[in-house]
Amino acid sequence: MKIMVTGGAGFIGSNFIHYLLREYDDIKVINYDKLTYAGNLDNLKDIENDARYHFIKGDICDKELVERVIKEYGIEQIINFAAESHVDRSITGPEPFIKTDVFGTFTLLEASRKFDIERYVQISTDEVYGSIKEGSFSEKDALNPSSPYSASKAGADVLVMAYNKTYGLNTVITRSSNNYGPYQYPEKLIPVLIIRALHDKPLPIYGEGTNVRDWLYVGDNCKAIDLVRRKGKEGEIYNIAANDEWRNIDVAKLILQILNKPESLITFVKDRPGHDFRYSLKIDKIKALGREPEINFPDGLKKTVEWYLNNEWWWKKLIGGQNAI
Repeated sequence: MKIMVTGGAGFIGSNFIHYLLREYDDIKVINYDKLTYAGNLDNLKDIENDARYHFIKGDICDKELVERVIKEYGIEQIINFAAESHVDRSITGPEPFIKTDVFGTFTLLEASRKFDIERYVQISTDEVYGSIKEGSFSEKDALNPSSPYSASKAGADVLVMAYNKTYGLNTVITRSSNNYGPYQYPEKLIPVLIIRALHDKPLPIYGEGTNVRDWLYVGDNCKAIDLVRRKGKEGEIYNIAANDEWRNIDVAKLILQILNKPESLITFVKDRPGHDFRYSLKIDKIKALGREPEINFPDGLKKTVEWYLNNEWWWKKLIGGQNAI
């Protein structure tokens, strides 16, 4: 099987490539990544010499290069992780999000149609549904994005759905809750809190810290994505979540507890515009496919903290010194 993983140098993409190479011998993985600030080949340093793996630097908006790679390597499946994904950045500068997340997806879909790709997997997010105070969203619920980021991902999703209905392209979509784990770029909540706590710096928490997120260990997400890749029904959407909801303030407290640091490090900052209060997903469909989350949040968070403690070489160069923390 020859699989093109776009955005494979990013957080979830690199974890997924590691997963594929651990699980399968008869596989060829082409990692196609633009290497923006969040794309980091250090994420894949341990497998860079694996004969089953090959990296190509490229933009998913580059039609000619995308088509050349698909043709040259005989790509059979595409897993699209490539996306601008940081909500705060989308608020201050939305244009790259529209270009990459929407037009980039369009480019991949067109190429998939042209070369008769046997399966196209779109990696999406729970944020396309918007916020929910009570209950959980199913895959049939309406899209109601709040930020330019989530709007761009929602736009990509409906494009994928249209290509399945109009052209018969074999597509599936996964929408996961907040991922955490190794190789997460240190601008996201959990690595920010871990690294700042390690340096006894204030831990910034939006508003009053009552916003709720469901936290999914990245390894659990990778297993679920692979299951959808292999067994998901054509044209379907699959929510992937841990059903393990935590308030942001409690996430910060747990990190401080693991690191034996005082809660006095927590500091509250002005909330961001359009900050969704709570995300929650129903996961009946992925369970019916044979997948349930394995790692609960306290255990997964402890593993994640230990990874950051043991891999200072990886994140120190990304934060540019203590003054940048």
